[in-house]
Amino acid sequence: MSTETSPTQVQFVTIDEDNAGQRIDNFLLSKLKGVPKSMIYRIVRKGEVRVNKGRIKPEYKLAIGDEVRVPPVRVAEKDYRTAPSANLSRVSQLEDRILFEDKHLIVLNKPAGIAVHGGSGVDYGVIEALRSLRPQQKFLELVHRLDKDTSGVLLVAKKRSALKHLHDQLRHKQMQKDYLALVRGQWQSHDRVVKAPLLKLTLKSGERIVRVSSDGKPSETRFQVVNYFQGATLVQASPVTGRTHQIRVHCQFQGHPIACDDKYSEQKFDDSMRALGLNRLFLHAARLRFTHPDTETEMVMEAPLDEELQTLLTKLEPMK
Repeated sequence: MSTETSPTQVQFVTIDEDNAGQRIDNFLLSKLKGVPKSMIYRIVRKGEVRVNKGRIKPEYKLAIGDEVRVPPVRVAEKDYRTAPSANLSRVSQLEDRILFEDKHLIVLNKPAGIAVHGGSGVDYGVIEALRSLRPQQKFLELVHRLDKDTSGVLLVAKKRSALKHLHDQLRHKQMQKDYLALVRGQWQSHDRVVKAPLLKLTLKSGERIVRVSSDGKPSETRFQVVNYFQGATLVQASPVTGRTHQIRVHCQFQGHPIACDDKYSEQKFDDSMRALGLNRLFLHAARLRFTHPDTETEMVMEAPLDEELQTLLTKLEPMK
């Protein structure tokens, strides 16, 4: 479904605390949904966008009380507020997986198999689904990401000020993330820290993968053994950096790929796990520790393992 979302006449917007500190180009991208960046820069450069009646540059940072002139720009875009109908089972399922919600944020136990946002062949993701469930909520943005096949704790900001506060925590490594992963073989308990630089690659087939490479970005994950089983180990993985596929590739690099990882695992191990009923990646964001963006209190949010993962663990034979 397509709609023309941009206004047909000039708008004047007064900046409040939710938009203060944001660059004008990013503000316009969120205000004029579906408008390409090139057009945003063009209308700013031509002086069609004004702040306090004056011309500005794309990098201008908005302040509380600024009055922004937003010109009419016509462009068709997918209407994500109605695209994933709130009646669809996958979308309405998200309502039952909200762990915490207040005026500033939503904490969700994201199911495996749904992307965090639309794009790259995906019609819609968690953020579009939440917007369809909360059509009156004017601001909803992802604080961080989880891979499509990873379940667990996901933070969504309901105010720009909350998003900025939480992003600052991520940048300064003040947010503690703990994942649970079932990996092949017996993880050595002394292998507690993996520091292996990661490089993103695109194969000839177009598939995107990540490899350990001296040309990659510095990456660090801390590991702790939770339980040993025959042929497998349940580990807690706590990433210090936040690279794409970091835990998955660091596990593979150690010789202990994660169960049913379609990019980095090993066929024989995966077959044995599938025989026990596992049909998804065994990686779950179990716990997130952060500071609430408004109250400044410490929050520890925990997402229980999905039933499929719990059931698998009961079928594995513990090590004596």
